[in-house]
Amino acid sequence: MPPTPLIQFVQNYQDLSTDRGYQFKFHCDKCGNGYMTRFQTSTFGIAESALSIAGSLFGGVFNTAKNAEYDIQRAIGGKAHDSALEAAVAEGKVYFKQCTRCGKWVCPEVCWNGDAAMCDGCAPKFEQEMAAGQAQAKANAARVQLQAKAQEQNYVANVDMSAGAQLRAPQAIPSGPAAAPPPVAAPGVPAGATFPCSGCQAPLAAGSRFCAQCGTPQKPAGCPACGTALQAGARFCAQCGHKMG
Repeated sequence: MPPTPLIQFVQNYQDLSTDRGYQFKFHCDKCGNGYMTRFQTSTFGIAESALSIAGSLFGGVFNTAKNAEYDIQRAIGGKAHDSALEAAVAEGKVYFKQCTRCGKWVCPEVCWNGDAAMCDGCAPKFEQEMAAGQAQAKANAARVQLQAKAQEQNYVANVDMSAGAQLRAPQAIPSGPAAAPPPVAAPGVPAGATFPCSGCQAPLAAGSRFCAQCGTPQKPAGCPACGTALQAGARFCAQCGHKMG
């Protein structure tokens, strides 16, 4: 068998061929845009499909013939594959453009400068370069202006620069479960006031509903009807008139 001729085309391509046929995807040498060729049906793939159907109908004898045909297809498929690749390259060359300066094959939509008949890497497109240059110039000017404006500010007016001074970075706040909020005292009860637990007499903060020592439920620190703080020995609530039991 004569050697396959050298194929001069794009640097990268994908072989999407299967046992049913041949198909290839070629990529632009500059931007990577792809072009997929038409599917070329394999005659051996059709024969293999027919044997597969026959094997499912008549059993193991045809299955053996099917496997043998599949091996034959693999053995002689190389020549058919090479021919399909040559046809795909011929199809792809109609789509891609080759730069006469650098030799790259590029896509016509993005990377080809039709006015100069070269790729836009060798012959940049004037309008694109002008637009890109304008945007870059504005961005560079903005950076310079920001630096100049920052120089006008005094960021170290309160910094101690004496020999023994040392700036310290702020400490990270340790993460952990949130602390339980302190119990809320009844209206009119002074902050920090305590009362004895009715079960174990342990001192409890005003507003506690349960004893932290024995767990005994606590009666309200004020009027059981409205919660208003009561004076010692009061028989009635001064807010709602509720009679103390």
